[in-house]
Amino acid sequence: MSAPAPVNAPPATFGDPTALGLLGLSIGCAALVPIAFGWLPTDPAKFPMFFKTAALFCLLFGAGGQFLAGMMSLANKNTLGGTLLTTFSFNWVMNWWALDEASQGRTVDGSIVLSVDVAFILIFLVLTYAFGFFSKLLFFFLVDIDVLYFFRIGRHFTTAGSDAWKLLGTGVGVSTIALMAIALYIAFALLVNPSAGRPVFPTSGPMFKPTPPPAV
Repeated sequence: MSAPAPVNAPPATFGDPTALGLLGLSIGCAALVPIAFGWLPTDPAKFPMFFKTAALFCLLFGAGGQFLAGMMSLANKNTLGGTLLTTFSFNWVMNWWALDEASQGRTVDGSIVLSVDVAFILIFLVLTYAFGFFSKLLFFFLVDIDVLYFFRIGRHFTTAGSDAWKLLGTGVGVSTIALMAIALYIAFALLVNPSAGRPVFPTSGPMFKPTPPPAV
C-alpha cells in the first residue's frame, strides 16, 4: 500500500508498515470466518466465549495492527496507504464491539449498520480506483472488499434465515477468506522478496497508468 517515494524525498521515519497492517487484517479475517459461515457452537452455553474470543482477535490484530500500521504510514508521508489502514482499523473496533455485544445476547442496530455500510462501499470504490495506479494486487485486494460489502448490504434487504440470506452470508464468508489470502500474499511478498533478493512471491505492476505531467 505504499506509493513510490518522490525523487530526493527525505528518508522514511519508519520501515514500510504495510505488511504489519495486512497480517493484522488477515488474522482478524480468520477470526470472522466461522461466524460468516454460521459455524456456531452446538452448545448455546459456549456462545459468550465464542464471540468474545473472536472479538479480542478483531480488537488486537484487526484494529490494533492496522491502526499502528496506518499511523506509521502517515508518518512516512504515505497518505493513501495510511488513510486506508487507519480508517479500516476503526471499523475493526466496531467489529470488536458488535461481537462483544453478541456475547451478551445483544445485537447492533441494523439500520445504522446499513447506512454506514453504504458509506463504506462508496469510500472503498474510490480507493479501489486509486490503488489501481500502484498495483494490480492491491487493486484486486480492494475489489474483494467491495464485493464483501455488496454482500453485506444485500443481506440487509433479505429475511434472516431465508435462502437468499444464507447465500449472501456464504458470499461474505468466501470474500472474507479471499481477503485473508490476498492480504497474506502481499504481506509475504513485502517481507520475503527483499530478504531473498528475488521474487519468491511474484508481484504485479499497476492496473492503470497515471496521466503524465504536461510538458513545460
